[in-house]
Amino acid sequence: MVWTGVNAYIWNRTAGMRDLQRELASLSQQARQLTLQLEAERIRNNRLSNQAQATLKSLETLEGEINRLRERAGLPKVRLVPTRSGGPSSESGKGGGGGQPPSLEQVWAGIDRQLREYGEKLGDLEPALAEALRREAALPLGVPLAFYDRLTSGFGYRRDPFGRGFEFHNGLDLAAPYGTPVYAAAPGTVASAGWNGVFGQAVEIDHGYGYHTLYGHLSRIEVRPGDHLEKGDLVGQVGSTGRSSGPHLHYTVFRHGVAVDPRPYVFGWGDELKTGSSLE
Repeated sequence: MVWTGVNAYIWNRTAGMRDLQRELASLSQQARQLTLQLEAERIRNNRLSNQAQATLKSLETLEGEINRLRERAGLPKVRLVPTRSGGPSSESGKGGGGGQPPSLEQVWAGIDRQLREYGEKLGDLEPALAEALRREAALPLGVPLAFYDRLTSGFGYRRDPFGRGFEFHNGLDLAAPYGTPVYAAAPGTVASAGWNGVFGQAVEIDHGYGYHTLYGHLSRIEVRPGDHLEKGDLVGQVGSTGRSSGPHLHYTVFRHGVAVDPRPYVFGWGDELKTGSSLE
């Protein structure tokens, strides 16, 4: 009986140990699965964090491009991307607080908010930029002749080539052979085409935004008043009509009715013309 009791006790203990071992094995398996899940979550969070940082850098680049376009359109710059510390942007006034770095959820929520704000700012930018591009297109830039840009007489006072004393020359004289094509310096509408006093056969184009150009001493006129021209369209041919001593193109740029020195427009000295006060 004693022996039987001892065997029963040992068997019960062994069975209990086996149950405990199975429980430990199950807990160990669960711990391994949990570890793998945590590692997968950590990798996922790291990947999302890296993606968030890359997205923020892209948004910073986009913000710079938007501000470059806003400046070109004459609009004030905006600040949409939070600082590196996660502080609020000057536009939205939102972000992390208390000096604590933002959580991943906060970062993605901020990105979503910034994208919506970008959409709003781009909506404001589009009409202003379109207007700025139209103003820039109205600038009569470049030489209105192909292959010829030799200047024989500049803008301002000069000796009168047909008499004594000095006279004011309101444009540039560009030497070119008889019959050389003359092209429109910018889009516009032909305001006049025909005989124009000392300029002989001449064409005047209204480019809008206060800009007019005059092409004088032509041998042939290829347009009529009211014609709409694009930049580079044929206006006429070089001649020596009117008060002229030889074949050349007289070229004048008017701004708000006043003749201005065409050289910054013709020879590209004035990049500031695109963004400066000359567009006002």
